Amino acid sequence: MTTAIVDLGAIAHNLDLVRGAAPGIEVMGVVKADAYGHGMLRVAEVLRTRGVNWLGVALPSEALALRDFGDTGRILAWLWAPGNADIERCVATGVDLGISNSHMLQEVVAAAAATGTRARLQLKVDTGVSRNGCSVSKWPALVAEVLAAQPLVEVTAVWSHLANADIPADPTVQEQSRLFDQACAMAEALGLDIPMRHLANSPAALTAPNTHYDLVRVGIALYGVSPVTGLDFGLRPAMTLVSSVASVKLIDAGTSVSYGGTWTATQETPIALVLGGYADGIPRSASNRAQVYLNGRLHPIVGRVAMDQFMVALQGAASPGDQVVIFGQAPTANDLAGACDTIGYEIVTRIGSRVPRVYVGCP
Repeated sequence: MTTAIVDLGAIAHNLDLVRGAAPGIEVMGVVKADAYGHGMLRVAEVLRTRGVNWLGVALPSEALALRDFGDTGRILAWLWAPGNADIERCVATGVDLGISNSHMLQEVVAAAAATGTRARLQLKVDTGVSRNGCSVSKWPALVAEVLAAQPLVEVTAVWSHLANADIPADPTVQEQSRLFDQACAMAEALGLDIPMRHLANSPAALTAPNTHYDLVRVGIALYGVSPVTGLDFGLRPAMTLVSSVASVKLIDAGTSVSYGGTWTATQETPIALVLGGYADGIPRSASNRAQVYLNGRLHPIVGRVAMDQFMVALQGAASPGDQVVIFGQAPTANDLAGACDTIGYEIVTRIGSRVPRVYVGCP
């Protein structure tokens, strides 16, 4: 069976490392997408015990899952479509909601009126990513609308998101910081009090001190996957995805392996069948490209990765039951991502629900 071993001690180590890079700055632990595949509830527990006051999620339903688990601390949720039934309960339970436009604001105002609870808002300005976030041209109107909605709403922060912080010294980072400062100054000139500002994501938290402001939002770095190509910052991978050899067979030269015959042995070759496939989150694009670690060395995946299994061409001895490391310390999630033309973020978050998480390490 494919298993994800999650080292909670590594997450604690990575948190301390980020705090060292951003001394005196509040850290928001981003636990969206089930804590990037690591298990949101267990990771949230670790972060809270380590003094993390803020958790970040994308969806209101994720925030409510934390509330249902008993988390009473500060949580920010920032992404939903009109008519989301969770907004009212988020307001009632004190979840901060990211606001990017008028319709989001009006839904939150209606929820505040219905619950008799003052809604906590964090206004997001778009400084260059062009996803959610209020465009600069509409920013004054949104701020004015928020001011008119008081006292049903309380603004707890203004924030934005960086597009290219993973590229060292990219000029857009400084340009976005400049636009962010301008948006904050504009909001203050209109009469808005800004208790907190935040802009930096994981790579900016580690490399761009001028973007730190009052808080840094740290996601992928907590899980030990470097957000900057070629730099590891001392991060420790928190997830090791392991499986085992189900069987070993010797195939003749000229024999093709797996669906479509995309790999053919040029000589007599020992082949190991490994449990785990794309239903477990192992990318099909790893076929004939990625390597796994088995018995002290790397072995190439050959043939197409199937739903529940894949094959490797053995470079040494192996037996049924031997452990196979798909990613972890070596190869890393970023190594697998590079072989699959993707990013480490996708590798760890795509590990499916049928893969059990086994927690180790004492934070």
